[in-house]
Amino acid sequence: MSANRLRLEQLEMRGSFIPRHIGPDQQQTQDMLNSLGLHELEDLVEKVIPANILNHEPLKLTETISERAVIKYLRKMRERNQVLVSMIGMGYYDTIMPAVIKRNLLENPGWYTAYTPYQAEVSQGRLEALLNFQQMIIDLTGMELANASLLDEATAVAEAMTMSRRLAKSAFDTVLIDQDCHPQTIAVVKTRAASLGYQVLVVDPYSDLEQHDFFALILQYPGSQGEVRDLTDCVALAHRKQALVTVAADLLGLVLLKPPSAFDVDIVVGSAQRFGVPMGYGGPHAAYFATRDAFKRSVPGRIIGVSKDSHGQIALRMALQTREQHIRRDKATSNICTSQVLLAVIAGFYAVYHGADGLRMIAGRVHRYAQIMAAGLLHYGHDVVSLCYFDTVIVRMPNRAKRIAARAVESGINLRIIDADTLGISLDETTTRNDIRTLWQVFSSPGFDLPDINALDKLVSECVPDYLLRNDPILQNPVFSRYHSETEIMRYMRKLARRDIALDRAMIPLGSCTMKLNAATEMQAISFYEFNAMHPFVPLNQAQGYQQLFAELEDMLCDLTGFDAFSLQPNAGSQGEYTGLLVIRKYHQVNGQGQRNICLIPASAHGTNPASAALAGLKVVVVACDANGNVSVEDLRAKVTQYQDTLAALMITYPSTHGVYEQAFREICDLVHQHGGQVYLDGANFNALVGLSRPGRIGADVAHLNLHKTFCIPHGGGGPGVGPIGVGAHLAPYLPDHPVVEGVNPAKGKQGTVGTVSAAPWGSASILTISWAYIAMMGATGLRQATLTAIMNANYIARRLAPHYPILYTDANGWIAHECIIDCHAFKKTANITVEDIAKRLIDYGFHAPTVSFPVADTLMIEPTESENKTEIDRFCDAMIAIRQEIREVEEGQADQDNNVLHNAPHTHRLLLEEWRLPYSRQKAFFPDSHQHDDKYWPPVGRIDNVYGDRNVMCSCPLDWGETV
Repeated sequence: MSANRLRLEQLEMRGSFIPRHIGPDQQQTQDMLNSLGLHELEDLVEKVIPANILNHEPLKLTETISERAVIKYLRKMRERNQVLVSMIGMGYYDTIMPAVIKRNLLENPGWYTAYTPYQAEVSQGRLEALLNFQQMIIDLTGMELANASLLDEATAVAEAMTMSRRLAKSAFDTVLIDQDCHPQTIAVVKTRAASLGYQVLVVDPYSDLEQHDFFALILQYPGSQGEVRDLTDCVALAHRKQALVTVAADLLGLVLLKPPSAFDVDIVVGSAQRFGVPMGYGGPHAAYFATRDAFKRSVPGRIIGVSKDSHGQIALRMALQTREQHIRRDKATSNICTSQVLLAVIAGFYAVYHGADGLRMIAGRVHRYAQIMAAGLLHYGHDVVSLCYFDTVIVRMPNRAKRIAARAVESGINLRIIDADTLGISLDETTTRNDIRTLWQVFSSPGFDLPDINALDKLVSECVPDYLLRNDPILQNPVFSRYHSETEIMRYMRKLARRDIALDRAMIPLGSCTMKLNAATEMQAISFYEFNAMHPFVPLNQAQGYQQLFAELEDMLCDLTGFDAFSLQPNAGSQGEYTGLLVIRKYHQVNGQGQRNICLIPASAHGTNPASAALAGLKVVVVACDANGNVSVEDLRAKVTQYQDTLAALMITYPSTHGVYEQAFREICDLVHQHGGQVYLDGANFNALVGLSRPGRIGADVAHLNLHKTFCIPHGGGGPGVGPIGVGAHLAPYLPDHPVVEGVNPAKGKQGTVGTVSAAPWGSASILTISWAYIAMMGATGLRQATLTAIMNANYIARRLAPHYPILYTDANGWIAHECIIDCHAFKKTANITVEDIAKRLIDYGFHAPTVSFPVADTLMIEPTESENKTEIDRFCDAMIAIRQEIREVEEGQADQDNNVLHNAPHTHRLLLEEWRLPYSRQKAFFPDSHQHDDKYWPPVGRIDNVYGDRNVMCSCPLDWGETV
C-alpha cells in the first residue's frame, strides 16, 4: 500500500465515529497487544473465543455512517412523526421541562453517565437529588415514606399488589381493581397476577365491594375518566376485610386535591412524568411509590436514607434494599434494578425550581382551564357528564365520538375515544387559551359564536367540593424555597454534580455493568421535539417516524443476535428477564406442557435472575459451578434428568458472570433442549459477543439485551434502562402486546400473548434513538472492533494486576473475556483489610470502585469496556498496584493494622480543618499519586456508617444539612 493511500485511510478513520468511541488509538492498541503476546486484535478470536460459538456469517448492517449523517437521518425520521396537541390523558400529559434543567441536567454527562449509587461516598449529589424526590412524594401523597422511583405507573401498581400479598392478613388470593383505572395498568396487573396465581377482578369499587373477598384493592385518583371521588368508604370496607388499599394518584392533581393519606390508604403510586419529563412516546418516566413507615422493609426498589459519616456529619446512602436481590435471590421481594433515577431527579428538580407556590399556580391553571373548557361545551349544549374533576372531562356524543375526534385531529388536537359515544378531554401544563378555542370550534355547529373565555372565567365555580380539596401545606422543607431563580438552581445542580464520580470525570470500572461512552451525538435526538413530545397512544399514522425507528432497530438487533423477533416493551433489564421467562411459560402451556415450572439457574448467576424467575411463577433450582467458576455440566446433566418432566428453562449468562467464555455452552444448551426445556440467555455480557457470536444461532431460545449497557443508553445514575427481548420464531407469537395500541406484536397468534408488561406499548421509546445511532455509526466493522477492544482491555488489566492480586477465574490458557475478578479475601487475614477498604481507598485516587463482592464475596470485578484508553487503564492499574503496596505496608508492620490509609479512606477536606493526628502524611492521604495534582476529586463525606443508617432509618430531607448526627 502506498504511503499516500495509507495516510488517506488514516485520515478517513479519524473522521469516522469508530475511533471516537473506542478509547485506545493504534499505538496504544499495539502496545497492549504486545504486552499480551499478540500481533493484532483479531488474534484474540483464536485465543479467547470458543470456536463453536463463533459467527462466520456476515452481518447485514450498513457500513459506518458518520455522525453528521446520523443526525441528518434522524431529523428526517422525526419529520415523519406528526406531533399534535395531546388531550388524550390516560396517565400521559404534555409538560414543560425548564430550560435550565434540560441544559444542566438532562444534557449534562455529569448526571446522565453516573452509575447506581452503590458507592455512596462518591454519589452524594445524586443521592441528595433523589432524597428531594422522595420528600416531594411524601409531601404530595401525605404518606410517611417514599422510595427513589420505579419504572412506570402500571408496573408500580403491580409492585404494590405483590407487596400487599406479603403484608395483608386476608387469606384470599383475589385482587380487585377499579374499572376506572387506566387500561394499561389493568393489563399489567393482570399479567403480573397471572404468573403469581392471583385472580384479578375489575369492579366498580363504589357499588359492589361488599360481595367480594380480596387481599388488595387498587383505585385510581382521579379516575382514568377524570372523576375525583371520596375514597373513605371503599378504604374502610377493604380494611374491614383485612385487605390493603393502593391508590394510583395523579401527582399534579395532588397539589390541589385531598392527599390519599387522608383516606387512610396503605400505598400510593403513580407517575412523576408530568413534573417536567417529556411524554417521549411512552418513556422513560419515573414512577413513585409511597407507603406507611411500618411497611418500609417490604418496599420494592430503592430507598435513599440519611446516615452519618466518619466525621459525624450527615451522609446519604441507599437504605435497606441495597443488595437485596443478590442476598435473597429467589426470595427477593422485588427487583432492585427497577428504577428511573435520572427521570426522578428531573422531577425532583422541577419541584425544587417551582416550589409550592409555583406548583399551585401550574395545577390551578390546568384545573381552571378544564372548568372553562367544560363550561364552553355546556354552552353549546353538549352532554358533559363529569361533575367533580381536576383536568379531565368526559363528553357524551351519541354515535358521534369518532367523527368529532377526527375533526379534532384535523384541527391539530388528539382526543381520547372511550367508545362510540364518549370522548375524554385532558388538559395539561401546556394548554393555551387558543387550544381551548380551537376545541370549542371542533365541537361547535355552524353559526355559533365562540364563548368569551374571560366571561366564562368569572362565571365558573369550583367543581370539587371543599372536603376533597387540599388544605394542608406542601413542600415545606427549605430545599423547595431556596432555588427559584435560574442562577441559584444552576449553581445547586452544579454543586450536586461535582460531588459525584461519573464518566465525565474518570473511568468507572464496574464489572458486569459496562460503563462505556455515551456519545453526545447518540444523545442528541432525545431532545428533538418530534420524538419527545408524542403521546404513546396517538394513532399509528401520526407516529411513522417512531415505527420506522422500531423496525430498523429490531432488524439491527435481530441481525446481531440471530433471533427472529424482538419486543422493545420491557423497560429495564429486570423486566426483560421477567418477560422472557413469561414467554417460555406461555410456549409450554400452549404446547400442553403447563406443568413445566422448574427454572435452572447457575450458582454464579446475576441476583436478578432468581428474583425474575420467582416473579414469573417458576421454581428455582440451583446448578453448581465447578472449581473454575463454569457451570458444572455434570451437575446440570443430573438436574435436567431429575426434572425432565417439569423442566421449563435454564437461565444462563454468557460469557459467564465470572467473566469467562465457557467452552461447554453449546453442550449445555443441547442438554436442556433434549430434556424439553428452553434456554434463556441473560444478555448482560453481550458486550463481549457483539459481532463475534449470535446467541440465537448457538442454542439460546430467548435473550434480553441491556441497551443501557452494550448499546450505549446511559445508566443515568441507576435508570433509565431498556431490556428488550429477542426470541426464536417459535416464541415470537407470545411476545407482549398492549390493550390500547394495535400491532405491538405483529406475530400474535390465536393462542394469545403473555399480555402487557409495561405501561407503554414500546416501553421507553424516546431513548431507543441512542442505540440506533450507536449501531449505525459503528457499523459491523466498528462493533466487532469494539468487542475485541473490550476483551483486550480486560486481559491487559488482568496481566498487569496478576503479579499483585490473584485473578480468580480464567480459561485453561489464562485468558478472560471482557471482565476480570481479583480476589481480596486473604487481606483480611494478613492485614485486617477488607475489600470495602480497597474500594474506599480508590476514591482517594479519584476512581469509582469496581463491583464489590459480586459474584463472589471479597472480590472486585473489573470491566474497562472499549471506551477507555491505555492511559486511563494504566492510571487505574497504577492505583490498584499502589494500594496493594499500602496493604503490604500493613502486612509488614510498617503501618498500623487499625489506623492506616485504607481504614480511614476516603479522606475528606474536613481533615484539613483539624489538627493532623494520623500516622501518615497529608500527601499520602490526599495525593497518593501525581495524577491527583491537577484535578483532585474531593469526596464530600467520609466513610458512611451503614449500620447506623439501618438502625435509624430516616428517608426524608433534613432541615439542616450542616448538622452533626
